[in-house]
Amino acid sequence: MSNRDGELDDSSVEPGVWRYVHARRVRVVIDGEAYFDLIQRAMLKARQRILLIGWDFDTRIHLTRGRRWWQRPFRREHPVRLGSFILWLNRHHRELEIRILKWSFGFLKFLSRGSMLLDLVRWFPHRRIDFKFDTAHPVACSHHQKLVIIDGEFAVCGGIDMTGGRWDTRDHLEHDERRQGPGGEDFGPWHDVTMMVEGEIAGALGELGEARWQRAGGKPLAALEKHEGSAWPDDLVAHFENVELGIARTRAEYGGLPAINEIEQLHLQHIAEARQFIYAENQYFASRRIAEALALRLAEEDPPEIIIVHSQSADGWLESQAMDPARDALVKALQHLDKRGRLHILVPYSGEMPIYVHAKLTIIDDRILRIGSANLNNRSFGLDSECDLFIDAERPDNGHARRAIRDLRHSLLAEHLGLAEAAMPGLLAEHGSMAALISMRRTAKGRALRKVVIEDKSAFLDDMAARQVFDPETPDAMFELRAPGGWSLSQEELTWSRAPQSGLRGEGTP
Repeated sequence: MSNRDGELDDSSVEPGVWRYVHARRVRVVIDGEAYFDLIQRAMLKARQRILLIGWDFDTRIHLTRGRRWWQRPFRREHPVRLGSFILWLNRHHRELEIRILKWSFGFLKFLSRGSMLLDLVRWFPHRRIDFKFDTAHPVACSHHQKLVIIDGEFAVCGGIDMTGGRWDTRDHLEHDERRQGPGGEDFGPWHDVTMMVEGEIAGALGELGEARWQRAGGKPLAALEKHEGSAWPDDLVAHFENVELGIARTRAEYGGLPAINEIEQLHLQHIAEARQFIYAENQYFASRRIAEALALRLAEEDPPEIIIVHSQSADGWLESQAMDPARDALVKALQHLDKRGRLHILVPYSGEMPIYVHAKLTIIDDRILRIGSANLNNRSFGLDSECDLFIDAERPDNGHARRAIRDLRHSLLAEHLGLAEAAMPGLLAEHGSMAALISMRRTAKGRALRKVVIEDKSAFLDDMAARQVFDPETPDAMFELRAPGGWSLSQEELTWSRAPQSGLRGEGTP
């Protein structure tokens, strides 16, 4: 519960878990086309409060339904452009308040988002619309959670921000003229995942979001009235009903509040518990602790199959300079230890174009389903504010979730391989493993999962990766000058090593 200062009880119910909370319905939403349609439909059902919390937020994007800017404004149909849609909601639902919290660094992007500045000016006279930048974090950290809470009964938690470049279909066409940014720029294929929930879980996420809102300078939000129903989109079929979800968080120490590293703890626990396989989709793979945990499993006599679906290169120049060398070094070290061929780092392709993977999803043994905002890098485990949700089929009353988790894994594999979802059980049984099926499809035209290409980077970038300059583990280490070091991921010594030479040593990685 929140106290009078808007802070939460930060105590974890167990290592790696903030709370376990019941949900009436849960839907996993795959890719931006479906998400932008569903979140617009949910916001149209809002009656008391919409709380939008994200890393980025761009009012210039178009959702799915409504009139375009050149169509007559007096039509009763709502606008399709997000900034105008927010204003329309405010005018047509007199009791509805809309609160938007965005990471502060994005303020610099406003210089290239002129019409977004105009939207904020248009919103300003409306007291029930409030837009704030979140600066409540240490220097060089970010607010990275992606949350939507509507009326305390419906919520979204995952990896999709309401901003440009996120829209794509599950077909991920190599060239799609509909995949354009607000300024008319073209984007490549983009894969993403989020989770929609209804019930008590939405209330818990609401508490988390409201506390964050107040920490960022927002006024305390009034208690919501009890009401029937929720903003769950009409006719949306749930993947899970009456299940218990766990919530895990990351938060850096700041403003008198202690650091929270539940997300990292839970990842390490789940990796250690895997019996048959680990299937993950993630934007980054640069965490030394995750690499150590995987190395320990690969050293076993019968390690689980490990499939990591990943981007070929990070999005943006700085991100690629920071994450790609660290990723490449970790992969090389793990491949050296993978004596049984159980590790597979793969990139989805549409034709000859790599698909950018922004999803943060993990499935373990069709028992654990985990979706959130956290990447597999040091920032998401110690610097940035993050929130993940997970379903554990071994929790009481969750046994019925196993089949739906399996079906989601099949659906994702079918999407990446260009196969029919209904054919997946038979194909996996025929080939014996995910990796064998993926290998069979690797040379096929169109959709495929291909091995990540490890490129030679400059000695300077390798040294920066070894020092963890761009991806430190704690805020204090952000500006720390470290001696060059390297990983030691040998089977005898799975620890961080302060090697006297620069770069990597042996099979070491940063």
